[in-house]
Amino acid sequence: MELAKPWSDLNGYIEARRKETLFEAELAREFLRQGLTRNAAGKAYQAWKATIAVLAAKKLGYLSSVYRWVKRIKNKRVGMAEWHVAYMPSTRLREVARLLAEAYGIEVFLATELALSLHEYQFNGPDKELVLSRYKSDDEAARDVELLLKYVEVFLGA
Repeated sequence: MELAKPWSDLNGYIEARRKETLFEAELAREFLRQGLTRNAAGKAYQAWKATIAVLAAKKLGYLSSVYRWVKRIKNKRVGMAEWHVAYMPSTRLREVARLLAEAYGIEVFLATELALSLHEYQFNGPDKELVLSRYKSDDEAARDVELLLKYVEVFLGA
């Protein structure tokens, strides 16, 4: 099954991403229960990234006024706002969240910062010296996974 693209079926895309968010969040919770904190951090990050995609899709008109240029994908011209919504690359997550904060509140940006910290932790693990990670321990990261999942619940209802 291929994910609907926002330029062909915006409502179908939003619904598919909502489901993705719920699945990723549930996997994160299960990994936490099993003590797999780094895996949980990765799934919580994916849940948040899908949440941002849903929020962005709902504000596609606003994002289109910011991202005015187009991108060619498979012989198709697609607006950059739609491209951002469809692919939501990690490198643009912070930028899109900052824009969405105008519509949804600053918490969307702050939760994105939390998600990016967990994404970093997923790859580097804990670091007592805080050089390779923002987390000294797995317990610190687990608390932030739980916090990010609460943000997912709050914004999924938005």
